[in-house]
Amino acid sequence: MSLDPNEYVHLIPETKVVISKVIKNNLGDGILFSAGTDTSIIAYEVIKYKPDISTLTITFKQGDPKDTQYVKKMVEFLKLKNHQTYSFDVEEALENVPKVVKALKTFDPMDVRNSMPIYIGLLQLKKQRLSKILTGDGLDELFGYPWQFHLSEEELYKKQLNMWAEMNFSSIPLSKSLGIEVKQPYLDQMFIDWAKKLPIKVKINMHDGEKYSKWLLRKTYEDIIPREVVWRPKAPLEAGTGAAALNTVLQEQYTDSEFVEKRKSILEEDNVQIRDKEQLLYYEAFRKIFGKPIEVFSDPNDGAKMCPQCKGYVKTKIQFCRICGAYPI
Repeated sequence: MSLDPNEYVHLIPETKVVISKVIKNNLGDGILFSAGTDTSIIAYEVIKYKPDISTLTITFKQGDPKDTQYVKKMVEFLKLKNHQTYSFDVEEALENVPKVVKALKTFDPMDVRNSMPIYIGLLQLKKQRLSKILTGDGLDELFGYPWQFHLSEEELYKKQLNMWAEMNFSSIPLSKSLGIEVKQPYLDQMFIDWAKKLPIKVKINMHDGEKYSKWLLRKTYEDIIPREVVWRPKAPLEAGTGAAALNTVLQEQYTDSEFVEKRKSILEEDNVQIRDKEQLLYYEAFRKIFGKPIEVFSDPNDGAKMCPQCKGYVKTKIQFCRICGAYPI
C-alpha cells in the first residue's frame, strides 16, 4: 500500500538522528563494503568522522558479483580514498573451509557459503592491521526479508518476534576467531529498540510499483545517496559477492560415485543425511574438527529438538537447524 507523507514524514528526521548516534557510538577503522542500503548508509555517515577510513569489497573470481556496479558508484560518490576490492578464488575458499566451519561450528551450506567472503574480508583487513571492522548486520532481521513480503502485518510481526529471539550473525564468531572486533551499528541496542517499535508499514512498503524492505531508511536517504543505490533490490551476500557460485564450483571436488559412496558411509556410520556435494565438503571438515553432530550437540534440555537430518539437538522457534541447515525441522 502507498503511504500518505503524513504517516512517515515525521520519522525521517528521527531516523537521521538515531542512525547518526549509533554510527558515532560504533566507529571502526574499516568497513566491509557491499554498497547495499545497509553499508552505503554506514559509509556515508562514517566518513563525517573518518574521511580516510578503509573500505573493502569482496568478490568471488568464479562468480557473478552483483555488488560491483553499485560499489563503483558509491566509491565515486563518497570519494572513498582507501577503497579496495579483493577477489578470492576457489583454491582460497577451499583453504579456508575448515577455518570457517570451525569458527561457526556448522556445516550448513548456505551459512558457510555466505560466511566465506566475510571471513576472507575480515582476514584481509586484519592483514592491513585494522582491528575494528564495521558491518551492516541486522537491518534485514529488524526490517524484514523479501521472502516475507507475502505475509500479513500480523503474520510478519509474529515471524519477526521469533527471528529476533534467534538473531545470529556469523561476523561475530568469525571476527573472534581472527582476534579482531566487528562494529555493528544496526545491532546497537538503541537502534534495535527503535526499530522494533516502528510500524510494519514503514518497514516494508511500495516504491515505483515494487515492494521494498528497509523502506523508511531508503526514504530517509533517497535524496542524500544516489537513488539507484538506495533503492537497489536486495541481493543476498552470496549473490552480491558472487559466492553463490561456490555451490556449483565445489561440486567438482567429488565425482558422482565418490559422493554416493561417502554419502552412504556417513549415513551408516554417523546417521547424518548429506544433501549434496557442497555440504559433504563442509561436513568432512566439521567431522574432522568436532566429531558427530549428535556428540557435539547432545543436550536435549530447554526445549531442544533433534534435527531429523543431522541428529544434533537445537533450540529453535523458526524450525531451522543451525548445525546442518535443514528446514523445517
